[in-house]
Amino acid sequence: MRTKSPVGTFVTWDYVVFALLFVVSSGIGVFFAIKERNAVSSKDFLVGGRQMTCVPVALSLTASFMSAVTVLGAPADVYRFGASYILYAIAYTFVVVVTAELFVPVFYTSGITSTYEVIYRPVSFITILYTGVVVYAPALALNQVTGFNLWGSIVATGIVCTFYCTLGGLKAVVWTDAFQMVVMVMGFLSVLIQGAQSVGGVEAMWSKAQTGGRLDVFDFDPNPLRRHTFWTLSIGGTFTWLGIYGVNQSVIQRCISCKTQTHARLALYLNLLGLVVILCCAVFCGLIMYAFYADCDPWSAGRVSAPDQLMPYFVMEILGEFPGLPGLFVACAFSGTLSTVAASINALATVTYEDFVKHCWANLSNTATTWTIKGLCVIFGIACTSMAVVASYMGGIVQAALSIHGMCGGPMLGMFSLGILFPCANSKGAIGGFIAGITVAFWAGIGAFIYPAPPFNSRPLPLITDGCPWLNSSITPATDAPFLTSLPPRPPLADSWYSLSYLYLSAVGFITTLSVGLLITSLTGFNKGNNVDPLLVRPVGNLFCFWSERGKQMCWGGAEAKPREQVRSERGSHEIWLETTRTGAPDGEEKCYSNSGFVSETHSF
Repeated sequence: MRTKSPVGTFVTWDYVVFALLFVVSSGIGVFFAIKERNAVSSKDFLVGGRQMTCVPVALSLTASFMSAVTVLGAPADVYRFGASYILYAIAYTFVVVVTAELFVPVFYTSGITSTYEVIYRPVSFITILYTGVVVYAPALALNQVTGFNLWGSIVATGIVCTFYCTLGGLKAVVWTDAFQMVVMVMGFLSVLIQGAQSVGGVEAMWSKAQTGGRLDVFDFDPNPLRRHTFWTLSIGGTFTWLGIYGVNQSVIQRCISCKTQTHARLALYLNLLGLVVILCCAVFCGLIMYAFYADCDPWSAGRVSAPDQLMPYFVMEILGEFPGLPGLFVACAFSGTLSTVAASINALATVTYEDFVKHCWANLSNTATTWTIKGLCVIFGIACTSMAVVASYMGGIVQAALSIHGMCGGPMLGMFSLGILFPCANSKGAIGGFIAGITVAFWAGIGAFIYPAPPFNSRPLPLITDGCPWLNSSITPATDAPFLTSLPPRPPLADSWYSLSYLYLSAVGFITTLSVGLLITSLTGFNKGNNVDPLLVRPVGNLFCFWSERGKQMCWGGAEAKPREQVRSERGSHEIWLETTRTGAPDGEEKCYSNSGFVSETHSF
């Protein structure tokens, strides 16, 4: 039976450790601002002069996408729903392989800086909204464990991220991410080590987790309405994270900053190792937290007001007697957020500059260009910070964050896949498919937000308060059970279409975009393959119709499907050609080629 009193708050050493995170992060921005003060081109600021190596880029990618959503939300998810969350490792593996072997070679070869040409407006809004979620999450944690003003924490996060993004550009972002990745691992290790000791060791933790049903990982129920099963996590998770990785501006911008394509692909595979390490840390933290609270759930007992506050509450309870360690964990949560926000600000500034400013004001001087990009960083820093207000109304941070990416990432993945895999697709099909995909995905996603899925689909596991001596009859357990008897009137779609697992939102958007895009293309006329650069596509017909030249020609819009090796041979040294495409434009700017799979007979859309 638990007898502890409510947890305490930060002490001086916690504040010192936490403040060091901001100081070092800002210092890296200042360092690169001084070091790169003579760099004058946008390429130096936006893609690090394309001279980055694989290790810092890999660390940056991991830190950017293992944000506070993972640090705080994943352990709470395991605590409530079990360790099936570990199956995300399958999705991560598929995603990294597809991104490294399909998308990165195309984007790297094209020499582009922005992947969001034409659709940057809706995509930018979704990126800002997602960033609002990851800004709000650690601020909520800090508010829970220290009593800091919630919105003051949010503003501080936005200021620091905007500061080092504006000063140091992509190099500052990448190296700051690398430092923050180290902080994240240290924070997790402090919780894992002390937490395991607090519950009596790993064997005791495992036994309690098994008794509580938290180790039932493999659920092969094919029902798409179930929140987490083997299929939703592996298949749905693949589509969700592929939308985040495969065609995401933040990821592609880091990959094309590498000095060679080999470095870019290696960075992704090293990043996979980092993703799995952080995932395992988060899952085991959740299991240890459950073992610690097996007989006295603080959420049901009213000690915390939301599941996402469980992890910081747990940290203060087990680490509160060690000055500095609670500060290290909160720094861990903020490290993920600083990394994600900085990546978003840098990506949004890049998209806006490449796809809007350069087209409207083509003759800007190098000085004006630099100040314009820095001004865009400030604007988007303010926008991302302000969006945290919206995030405060969106419920659980894991589901909210991945739902946002699923609703937009799936259609975007579908549109790029249409252009890369089907050279015959035309511009009308690409645009029409994207509109259809995002409409269907948002229809399902917004419906799920208004009419949450009932517990018989999400199936939260039991939480016990029998061991809480302070609990009295006036406290209402904060579980999902009341929803079974107090559901408001629901439309017919609420328990079917709107109850679809949030992890399938991306797959729905992807399939709709691809299907409608190909249908519109067939009705409006296939794109002629002669207009397609073979180096910028990976035709699906070459894979599935390798025995049939006619099948390949249909995929290529009737043109001859030349092997990529033949095209390289005809052009000469591919490396020389690639370097020419990057440096042939005036003032050292990159010469960018549109995604040729979207090229119509007369123009690209």
